[in-house]
Amino acid sequence: MASATKLIYLSMILLLLQLTPLMESIRTNPTLTPTPTEWPLQFHSVLFINNSGSLQKTDLWYDWPNGRNFNIIQNQLGELKYDLEWNNGTSFIYTLEPFNKTCKVLHFDVGILRPNWLQGATFLGQERVDNFLCNVWEKVEFIVYYEDVITHRPVKWIFYTGMTAHVMTFEVGAVLEDAKWQAPVYCFGEAETENQRSKISPVLESPVHGGSPGMLIRTIADAADAVL
Repeated sequence: MASATKLIYLSMILLLLQLTPLMESIRTNPTLTPTPTEWPLQFHSVLFINNSGSLQKTDLWYDWPNGRNFNIIQNQLGELKYDLEWNNGTSFIYTLEPFNKTCKVLHFDVGILRPNWLQGATFLGQERVDNFLCNVWEKVEFIVYYEDVITHRPVKWIFYTGMTAHVMTFEVGAVLEDAKWQAPVYCFGEAETENQRSKISPVLESPVHGGSPGMLIRTIADAADAVL
């Protein structure tokens, strides 16, 4: 009996000795650390967003080849808003009938997010989120990004404001027809215009009033450009 116990202990020691170099290699070799998957050049995603109890459903259309990004935002029991973003830094925030015709034009220093915008993000480890095992990254303290370990699809985003986006669908290659990308004519007349040159406070306020992740993400892009 004693010899059997001694043999078990010896086997465990030998196994530990074999695993130690591998564990050290994982700890010190950066190539073994997961890297976030680049966004597809074009995709459509449905997001459910909670911002301090204010709920919204957002249809996100990302179209990098054409330099445009579109957030169609349904606020809970409220207005349907449109956040149309272009790579030249211009954003149109507007409503259509049957709601009041409103439009605000914003100008940013940066365009839409690049497909590799998560490059340089800090890996935080793995976590089970929304019933998915995810790799987790933080990008310049502005966003925590959760990606499914198996499919590499985004699962959840938590912004530095506390706004949380849950990814419900993710359709790679989906493209919105060109006619839907046209802002209404009243956006080009007497629409309210703001220059967002590195101003963060209006961006922070926007989600509370039914804004989209897009405006927060542009803040991330501005910060990311500053550190890349």
